[in-house]
Amino acid sequence: MKVTLRKRKKGNKITLYLDYYDKGKREYEHLGLYLTPDPEKGSLTKAQRDENKKILALAESIRSKRHLEVQNNIYGFRDKEKLKGSFLTYFSNLTEKKRASNGNYGNWDSVRKHLKKYCPKDVSFERLDKKWVQGFRDYLDTEATTKTGSGISLNTKYSYFNKLRAALKQAVKDGVMKFNPSEQVEPFPQDEPQREFLTLDELKTLSKSHCKNDNLRRMFLFSCLTGLRWSDIEKLKWSEIQHSKELGYYIRFRQAKTNGIETQPISDEARALLGEEGKQDKKVFTGFSYGNWNKTLLKDWLMEAGITKKITFHCARHTYATLQLTLGTDIYTVSKLLGHRHLKTTEIYAKVINEKKVEAAHKINIGL
Repeated sequence: MKVTLRKRKKGNKITLYLDYYDKGKREYEHLGLYLTPDPEKGSLTKAQRDENKKILALAESIRSKRHLEVQNNIYGFRDKEKLKGSFLTYFSNLTEKKRASNGNYGNWDSVRKHLKKYCPKDVSFERLDKKWVQGFRDYLDTEATTKTGSGISLNTKYSYFNKLRAALKQAVKDGVMKFNPSEQVEPFPQDEPQREFLTLDELKTLSKSHCKNDNLRRMFLFSCLTGLRWSDIEKLKWSEIQHSKELGYYIRFRQAKTNGIETQPISDEARALLGEEGKQDKKVFTGFSYGNWNKTLLKDWLMEAGITKKITFHCARHTYATLQLTLGTDIYTVSKLLGHRHLKTTEIYAKVINEKKVEAAHKINIGL
């Protein structure tokens, strides 16, 4: 890029500006500096000539600085063009890069939809400031709703706002912006959700109770015995079910949420729930979609077993984690079995166990 200092006669003054030229594109920067014209050479006083020299020297120093900044990609024509770009398009491109991770992509895609609701006419990077980011936070806090029309939970607000922060942080890394305006806005606190689960007795009772959909029954119990998420069970293929003398039965699969490759040992009971082995490239569970109808079937199945807890399919994973800790498996091993990246994620279940211990201690009362 070439940066040139130019002059232009304007009224009774000469204005100074910089001419940025790069690959056929041109942009100007007015410096707010002016020279006194000398229509007849020698007509200016010594003071006027000295002032013109000082102003020209200042303008030239600015030109040199701008040229250096352009060379170092700190400032310049290209950066200005980037600032005029669409943030929603940028966010959408980041979202599409998450497609390999189903769970993560779904979260980013939800934020993309909320951004479009918050700012339907789009927004350029140069308009992204503290006020705009605070506005999106307020939108999540007071206006954003789920598909059913209810307000989103605190943890969802926390997650969605963090996606915006991550996108802005990436924009700074990509050189589109010089700073991240979300750093000036207070993020949402993370709520500690209630981890509902089944006790071992409840799980045994449920396994012996009638369920109207056998696929739902086998998949839910399989999750209780392995800790796998619905997203991983639904896509499970026979090629991922393996056996060795050392490990017995195990699953070698890629987590939908984190995209990490896991090796998960499973019990003989869990393997029995899968049924007769099929073709290697085929899914283990077919013809089943976990929608509202099957949520109702799960609720009916629980009622049939006499269980009144509010249990979702994901509670099967909570059940697995809680039972493993209850039965003495150390927290580090449980963390690995669940595919957690950080031990603190698993510690939530340990806290549940401690609360149950305290609760159990107070059950024995001899009336003293």
